[in-house]
Amino acid sequence: MINVQQIQDLERFIIHKVGNSSQDEPLLLSQQPFELTDETVANLLLTYFIQPFTNNGEYFRFTHEADLELNEIFKYCSNIFDDKDSFLDQSVHIAKHLYKHSTHPKIKGGELYIVYFSRCLVDGEEVEAVGIFKSENKDTYLKVFLNSDNYEVNHDEGINISKLDKGCLIFNMERGEGYKVSVIDTRNKENEAVYWKDAFLQVVRREDNYHQTETMVNLCKQFVEQRLPEEYDMNRADQIDLLNRTATYFKEKEQFQLEEFATEVLGNQDAIESFREYRDHYQKENRLDVPDEFDISGPAMKKSGRVFKSILKLDRNFHVYIHGDREMIERGFDEQNNMQFYKLFFEEEH
Repeated sequence: MINVQQIQDLERFIIHKVGNSSQDEPLLLSQQPFELTDETVANLLLTYFIQPFTNNGEYFRFTHEADLELNEIFKYCSNIFDDKDSFLDQSVHIAKHLYKHSTHPKIKGGELYIVYFSRCLVDGEEVEAVGIFKSENKDTYLKVFLNSDNYEVNHDEGINISKLDKGCLIFNMERGEGYKVSVIDTRNKENEAVYWKDAFLQVVRREDNYHQTETMVNLCKQFVEQRLPEEYDMNRADQIDLLNRTATYFKEKEQFQLEEFATEVLGNQDAIESFREYRDHYQKENRLDVPDEFDISGPAMKKSGRVFKSILKLDRNFHVYIHGDREMIERGFDEQNNMQFYKLFFEEEH
């Protein structure tokens, strides 16, 4: 969990305007940090900057193909941590670096906020942090006001403090490994948005329990839905039953243990051996390290839980949600109608 507890912790703050360099939009640099004198504005900024990160359990680290010290954002943040008085100069370097990578025609210009937090709580540990945030989209707001004895309506454009477009928090910890970095990118499904993580920040996922949990969940799902049907006569109901048992294991256990999972969820010795082989193949193919044991991450499981779909789709006529006992659903074939069927057993109808 990430949290900034007090307004005073937002110690230094500056705004630059970064346009799209390929479209000749300007880079406008502030000459001095912004003085936060209005407590209400400061509280709104804290909400805008920090709220999207509060329950984000996924972390990244800076990287570089040759030398970590050559990663620009890593270097500029390190300079701020080493000397807070260099904040203004480093913020200018950060803005220029973003401007250099804002070349895709669909990248929108916007305000770039750079913040130094003297205290930030991350997973129970209090550290200083640098925040880099970008607003690209404006919302239209209606303003209702009283004029003499009548109410009137006007409109204005502004930033929705509940919709941070892009942001990252760099925590002053584990410097030698590229820091602990939390990243937000609400447009990350679009091709032009990869510039934020890949080009501008140059970050990769940390090999922590969040990443391990997410990886193993995806591995298990693919094994059940792709490998097992190739080796066994499994219908969709059988697959859903295994997915439900897998989800239950991850939700109820605090630690993943490969042997325990294989025994409790798969049971069949041949399936267990097949799972081990599939895990080894998955590691090599995706160049990942999937350990036999790791602590299960609650945030990762919450995010990945949606992959366990318990819906049995029958043509375009029926959707059957299977949540419980697999023995309560039976599959068969009706020769008279030349069609397959499922028989459901239940005690009460709701």
